[in-house]
Amino acid sequence: MGYWGYFVVGRGERPLAELAALAGAPGLSLRQEAPDGWQVWEYPSGEGDVGNMHELAHQTGAPALFGYVMDSECAVVEAAGPESGAWTTCLGRDAMANRLGAGEGLALEDYFLEPRDAAERAVAWAAEAGHTVAVEPLLDVFGADPDPLAENLFFRLLDRLAVVPL
Repeated sequence: MGYWGYFVVGRGERPLAELAALAGAPGLSLRQEAPDGWQVWEYPSGEGDVGNMHELAHQTGAPALFGYVMDSECAVVEAAGPESGAWTTCLGRDAMANRLGAGEGLALEDYFLEPRDAAERAVAWAAEAGHTVAVEPLLDVFGADPDPLAENLFFRLLDRLAVVPL
């Protein structure tokens, strides 16, 4: 059985876990700190809700990103910025389609942005964070299969967003 849980990414002067936006997730643990106040927090569980990403972006005044990893096969990526708004996509599209029951009603695109659209929204998200990033490396991440773990693909995304270097 693979990993189930959330990664919470944001920028702040104080620990993100102390903010009201994440009050519903006791047990958050700091996974990594990066330059310019970026923080990655982990909430290992398939249970419950980690908090409110929109409120986190509002409270910090900076973009925020949540990644929910499902059995190390795929991940839901939700992002929001105070100015750029919210968007949702996934990593490991084939595994996610299988998990959602592809061909049995709604399509993957009914839930998540397609890779090209997600890459363009991610560029705007990064710009709001003060980073200039290119579409193509992000497109590669959004179109990639997790090899071997969706967690690794999520951290590759953070690297391509110039938030948390690998």
